[in-house]
Amino acid sequence: MPKISRRGFIKSAMAMTAAPLLANTHESEDKNSLKFIHITDSHMDLEDQDSVEAMELMVTFINAEYKDLDFVLFGGDNFNNNAPGNTDALRFKKIIDGLHCPSYLVRGNKESSPKPQDDSQNLDDFKTMFFDANKIHVHGKDWLLSTKGYNILGLDSCVEHANNGVYTDETLAFAQKVLEKGAPTIVLNHHPYTNYWKGTEAKDIHKYVLNNTDAVQKRLFTYSNLILTLSGHKHIDSVTKINGTKAIVTRGFIRPLDLDMYPMRYVEINGSKIDEKLIYTA
Repeated sequence: MPKISRRGFIKSAMAMTAAPLLANTHESEDKNSLKFIHITDSHMDLEDQDSVEAMELMVTFINAEYKDLDFVLFGGDNFNNNAPGNTDALRFKKIIDGLHCPSYLVRGNKESSPKPQDDSQNLDDFKTMFFDANKIHVHGKDWLLSTKGYNILGLDSCVEHANNGVYTDETLAFAQKVLEKGAPTIVLNHHPYTNYWKGTEAKDIHKYVLNNTDAVQKRLFTYSNLILTLSGHKHIDSVTKINGTKAIVTRGFIRPLDLDMYPMRYVEINGSKIDEKLIYTA
């Protein structure tokens, strides 16, 4: 008899009951607003069927409840990159391709640290699989999406085969060039910019906070048109401001609030007005 995960027993029930709870809570009369969902640290692992079904549940939920999204942003550690070759990356892509809207990804330390180290799923493979040059402008390991008067920057903060993160000079120069255009800009990356959880261990801070954050804040956060940053990595939720820029770290998808209540963040932007909230798949 095939093994059925705990999620398999209640998946259909969740899909039927979610609609009355969240229906119409995200509608807006402004057709020019930007609407999207941020998901980070899903850690999909082919050895953990629950993690695969969680991603499938996410697609079902978004397609049913958030039908007017412009896109979904995935903030890194999307899959654990520990399966042979690119089998987990292919499975992840197949799942998110089921979304009714486009999706855009940056890497996390899991994607930049394949196991074994010579595994084929590296930066070039990730770009080939997930960076669509017909939709985004790709510059090195970073990308730009321009839509509805907004610029969305996907910045790779990863260090190969390491958990900590930095922005390279190339990444910073690319971001500054985009910011200088003056359009309201959103940055998606993996490593947060501050020790928002008030950690006291140097090793922990080195691992989780962008290592050159002081330089990054001086070079990027002085632009008034940088309106929002979206990060992950620590799995702990936070909404703060850095020099007037709203800096969000979304709770890790891998940390459900309760049974099948996997966290994501819904964001709606009208000009400089940003409305956001944590939502759950059930």
